[in-house]
Amino acid sequence: MSFFVAAGVAITLAASPVENLVWNCGANTQIKGDFLIAEVPQGEEKTGGIASAEIDLSEWDGKPVGASIVARGAGIAKPLNWYNGLKFQFEYVDSLSGEWSYPNTQGRLGDFPKQTIRVSDLVAGVNRRRARLMLGLQETSGKVAFDLSTLRIGEPVPLWPITNQTLKCEYSIKFPTRLRGVMSPSQDMTNDDFDTLQSWGATLIRYQMGRNWNAMKVTPDLGEYDRWLDARLDHFDAFVLPEAVKRGMKVVLDMHEAPGMKNEFNEWNMLHDPAVARHFVETWRRIAKRFRGRKGIYGYDLVNEPLQASESAPKCDFWTLQKRAAEAIRAIDPDMPIIVECNGMDSPWAYGCFSPLDMPNIIYQVHMYLPLAYTHQGVMWKQGEPRGYPDEAKGWNKEYLRAGLRPVREFQLRHGAKIFCGEFSAIAWAPGAGEYLRDCIDIFEEYGWDWCYHAFREWEGWSVEREGPNRSELVPSADNPRKRALLKGLRAK
Repeated sequence: MSFFVAAGVAITLAASPVENLVWNCGANTQIKGDFLIAEVPQGEEKTGGIASAEIDLSEWDGKPVGASIVARGAGIAKPLNWYNGLKFQFEYVDSLSGEWSYPNTQGRLGDFPKQTIRVSDLVAGVNRRRARLMLGLQETSGKVAFDLSTLRIGEPVPLWPITNQTLKCEYSIKFPTRLRGVMSPSQDMTNDDFDTLQSWGATLIRYQMGRNWNAMKVTPDLGEYDRWLDARLDHFDAFVLPEAVKRGMKVVLDMHEAPGMKNEFNEWNMLHDPAVARHFVETWRRIAKRFRGRKGIYGYDLVNEPLQASESAPKCDFWTLQKRAAEAIRAIDPDMPIIVECNGMDSPWAYGCFSPLDMPNIIYQVHMYLPLAYTHQGVMWKQGEPRGYPDEAKGWNKEYLRAGLRPVREFQLRHGAKIFCGEFSAIAWAPGAGEYLRDCIDIFEEYGWDWCYHAFREWEGWSVEREGPNRSELVPSADNPRKRALLKGLRAK
């Protein structure tokens, strides 16, 4: 199940009209002439108002696909869950895995005037079947009117610039042959943390400057952000970096939470506020001045898991914003490696339309949580029937993982890029998680990628020092298949 496959694409205006769909109108929806109207009174949010129509996507098998429609809305309330609200959504079953996918438009609140809204599925190489198009309001109240005469389907066009497609990446510094490690705890690290990681054989730490997930969305004050970030940088400066250097480890400085935090739809506010965007660049300029010439830093990780799905962010796409931050760093420190991330929360599929930066010593990061229905079972939704790995009936095996990472591998080979897998994991109670981790690590090693496991002594659901059948029954564990797989990978020669 993926809530994020819609991120980072728009629809060409030359898309073809979609006609003769048969609409099934649910509660609080109706068709009047060319308009499909959903009107949900307050108090009926859980009922919502959704209409659906079967749609043939066979023409788009193995290719990206998207749709657009003109709509207007009034009084749309904040949804019960951020991924719901206004719905202009594809819904289909991947015939290979048997799992549902739900690419959806970026939500809107309150009133919005007549405008074109879009939904895109950038995933190629899947066989979509049992496809539906869904319009309306889910888990919210308000009114929206869709002009069905304007419904179009076509090829997605990326929101981020497509450039430098023949560029060959340059690296003027010599990197270690291979670095393998973990993400740090989100709290301050300790001597015991370092002792444990050294005994495990870790040579890389992704130091996440992270905070409470809820604070990400309710604390936009830039002064408060600077004070919080300075405390994380002070700990990095005074303890983490010196301790890592002493033990022969490298450290990624990871901006896990960016200035301005996120809006209710999980999109960074700096995309929409030029002042916050400038603060982001200035923050990296300040960091570059502070740590110029310091040994032991693997690279500056500019922003964790970019997600841009909205066209309401003109002149401030995430690729350009990372480029501006990289240029600011380069003006101060010409040699420090810089780590950039891709759209869709740094998903592998988004590398299919990603552009390299035209500057030396850039590392390209990817996060690996495929299939999400396996790695995150019981995390983002209630635990149902346990999903195991491998599962040949669904096609979940090592070749499935390799196919999911193919866009990143092709980017690596096309540009000669250095790739870093900054996160990969499977939740503690996922059956077969040890084999899943082994297969991921095998692929990273085959491709020559550095990597960090998510995560070490952060949330116990990801910890290899815990095991149990579900989140409420996790117990300490000195030995389990996930831990054995990780330690084997860390100790590889």
